Amino acid sequence: MYQFFVFVIGIIVCIYLFKKKLNQRNKKRFLSLVMAFAAVYITVSIIKFPEAAFEAAYDGLDVWFNIVFPALLPFFIGSQLLMGLGVVHFMGVLLEPFMRPLFNVPGVGSFVMAMGLASGYPIGAMLTGKLRRQNLCSKTEAERLMSFTNTADPLFMFGAVAVGMFHNPSLGGIIALAHYLSSICVGLILRFYKKNSKDISISLNNNKGAVIIRAFREMNKARLKDGRPFGELLGDCIKESINTMLLIGGFIILFSVIIKILTIVGVVNIFSIIIKDVLELIGLSKALAPALISGFFEITLGTKLVSEVVMASLTQKAMIASAIIAWSGLSVHAQVASMISGTDINIAPYIIARMLHAVFAAIITFLIMSFDLCQNLMSQISMPVFSVNSSYTNHSVNWFKLFSFSAKNFITVFIVVTIISLIIHILCGLKIIKFKIIKR
Repeated sequence: MYQFFVFVIGIIVCIYLFKKKLNQRNKKRFLSLVMAFAAVYITVSIIKFPEAAFEAAYDGLDVWFNIVFPALLPFFIGSQLLMGLGVVHFMGVLLEPFMRPLFNVPGVGSFVMAMGLASGYPIGAMLTGKLRRQNLCSKTEAERLMSFTNTADPLFMFGAVAVGMFHNPSLGGIIALAHYLSSICVGLILRFYKKNSKDISISLNNNKGAVIIRAFREMNKARLKDGRPFGELLGDCIKESINTMLLIGGFIILFSVIIKILTIVGVVNIFSIIIKDVLELIGLSKALAPALISGFFEITLGTKLVSEVVMASLTQKAMIASAIIAWSGLSVHAQVASMISGTDINIAPYIIARMLHAVFAAIITFLIMSFDLCQNLMSQISMPVFSVNSSYTNHSVNWFKLFSFSAKNFITVFIVVTIISLIIHILCGLKIIKFKIIKR
């Protein structure tokens, strides 16, 4: 119990100090003090509850090794390999007329969008950071791009949430559709973020020659500029991908322990009291409050708690689950911050975008579940396409199955995006559709 009182006293002191007028230098000192207090508090709590901390760390390690690692590794290696081979430049030329009018980002953002939508957190942020480091997009464009391309993966929504947690396969299609539609809505809104800014990247599309020739020309330039032999490139991609996966594993384990400690000392329950009034105000069950608080910190734990709530309808539980998945949790936010470290990308627009995404996802989920026709359609397409996702309920047996499915998914996504980009240019050539290419 003493940990809870220490936490409350620490919060009161922080609020008191924050209300005082502080200059920039004192604000930095204040933030350092807060972080030091939080670190000491968590450390002391772990010492006080070693068994609970160990179990939480083990659960986090199990989730990382049996789910996150096999699902993301093919995408990390494959995407970095394609960037080194210049394929990103190839797609940038093809899809510049599509990405620029819709999302106000360069054509290379199509690669990030495809990989992010197919593979899940945090590959969208990782690829955006790499594009920014290579000056393939501006600071403003990177902030727009990262805000709507860093999404949850279909394996998690169809398998872990719908099948493993809710035991309702048809729910996977509803949650996934709401998630991706709301993500696109966020992207369309953020195209107006700093609309008049002169911080714009140079277009790869120079309108000289056939589109395929221009695309291959840019790909060849990028490959020559990289200069690494294929063996060295492949080795670097594997090494960087493994290091990134270890970093993600560390965040998952850390936040698993933090959430467990905050739950034991009663912090989650205190915040739940406040959230209950908000949920009641908007017509949702108060019983969803603890799950919503847990989901604020970590996506998997939050959605699992939502599925276990008895005093709420399926529609309400699906809405909250969609909101938690769209928000993604502080654990993913910390991973995103590490992915863009060393760049000038500001994470604040990303945080705001996650809030918008959560609200849109909950609303769209409610609208879909309000129509029986939509529910029936989702139930028909959910499991035939993603039947492999039962592997989420049996980690140790299906590790290789999950890895191979993720690899096939990566190849499929790349082929589909390339075909779509070619179709768009054919339609543009026939003047069936028209996109304006912005020259700089």
